[in-house]
Amino acid sequence: MSQATITLLQNYYDAFNRQDMDAFLNMLTDDVIHDVNQAGREIGKEKFSAFMDRMNAHYKEQIVDISIMTNEAGDRAAVEFTVLGEYLSTDEGLPEANGQKYNLPAGAFFVIRDGKVARITNYYNLEDWVKQVVG
Repeated sequence: MSQATITLLQNYYDAFNRQDMDAFLNMLTDDVIHDVNQAGREIGKEKFSAFMDRMNAHYKEQIVDISIMTNEAGDRAAVEFTVLGEYLSTDEGLPEANGQKYNLPAGAFFVIRDGKVARITNYYNLEDWVKQVVG
C-alpha cells in the first residue's frame, strides 16, 4: 500500500472533522470528480465546494473508525468508516430535521493523481439514514 496515499486520506478526513474547508478542498484536483451517493456526478472543485457548503448547512458530521486500503501504486484507495452525525436543518426532499443524531456505516472510493484526490465516490445506505432520523 502507498503510505503517501494513506497520509493524504488521513489528512483529508482530519480536515473534514475539523471543518477546515480550505485544507479539505486543497487536497482535491481542480477537475475532481464527485460521485454523490445515490445521485449524479459533479465535476470540479467549485461544485464540490458548493456541495460541501450545502452539506455543512444541514448536517454536522464526524468521520470515525476509519480504515484505509490502497493499491500498490497508490493511485486508488477504498476507505471504510462510520459517520456520526446530527441533522441540523431540513435538506430538500428529505425528512424534516430537528437535531436527530445518526450513526451510519459508509465507504468511499478514491482516485489519486499527483498527490491529490481526483475522484471520490461515497456510498452509504440512505434507507438506514432515513430510518434513523424518522425514528
